[in-house]
This record gives sequence, structure tokens and C-alpha cells, in this order.
Amino acid sequence: MRRFKLQVQVSVDGYMAGPNGEMDWMAFPWTDDIGAYIDALTKPVDHIVLGRRLAEGFIPAWAAGPEGETEESIAWMNDTPKTVISDSLTESPWENVAVAGGDLTETVNALKAQPGGDIITYGGGTLVRNLIARDLLDELHLFVNPVALGTGMPVFPDTGSHHRLGLVTVRPFDCGITALHYEPKRS
Repeated sequence: MRRFKLQVQVSVDGYMAGPNGEMDWMAFPWTDDIGAYIDALTKPVDHIVLGRRLAEGFIPAWAAGPEGETEESIAWMNDTPKTVISDSLTESPWENVAVAGGDLTETVNALKAQPGGDIITYGGGTLVRNLIARDLLDELHLFVNPVALGTGMPVFPDTGSHHRLGLVTVRPFDCGITALHYEPKRS
């Protein structure tokens, strides 16, 4: 079965965005060591899952070829098939993108049961919290930025229960970000 990974930028106090969706707190520029780490993380990935709101900015931004990205990274982002999780879209306005609504658990389990490499999600916030709440992720890659926001959009949902995780690796980078790789502890 395919593995489903989360890659997300996060503040030291657990937020993936500010209270109004701000992302201006992330550490840039990235250094070569974090680029190599992300390349290794995404090498086995052949499918991307996004929430609708993130997809509306993410997909067009990569299609336009964002500044500072390599041709190889741009091609990979654009050529990798995607599924956008949405109950409001009925068909995809983008190339190489399927839309899936309805039961999130059924959708993810169907994707994981297909042949292929790993699956990755970058968010958005509602999707990430729903994936964590339903224990649908196999790996969590938290890229902790050296900033505390105090408030904002949390990575982890308030479900009234613990989310037990096992630490796989910790990797600090020259740009100040530290990657924490966790796997859910399942009974």
C-alpha cells in the first residue's frame, strides 16, 4: 500500500499560518541542505493531494513557474497528478487534476490502494486537520521555522484526544528550519 505523507511549514508553537492565513513568517531563503532533504522526501512521490482553497493558489502559482525554483522542480510539481479534496467543486478547472468529494476516509483509502509511489499533501489547513483527526497520514514531516506566532491556524485538530507520534528523525538546516519526521503510533 502507498504511504501518505504530510509536508508542512510550521511555527515552533504549532501553527501553519497566522490568524488571517499569513505565511510571511517562514524562514527564507532556503539553503541547499533543506533543498536536498525535500528532494529525497519527494523522490518516491507520484501523487499530490490538496485542499480546494490551497489548490486555487498552489496550482496556478506552479503553472506560472515561480521565481527561485528550478526547472526540474517546476516540471515535477506541474506533471505530478493531483487530487483536490472538495465538496464544492464538481469538476477540475486544472489539467492533470481530479476532484474528489464525499467521504475523506474512503477517498484517501482508495488513493492509497491504487498502485504507485507515495502520496504527499501540503495542506491546506482544514484538510490537514481532517487527515490527522481521521488518522489517515502515515508520515508527518513538520518543517519547524524559528518563530512563535502566538495564534493562528493550528496543524493539529482539537479532537479531545491525544495524537501519539513516534519520532523517526530530526534534521536541522543551515537556514534555521528543523525538520521533524514523525509517524503516528497506532495500536
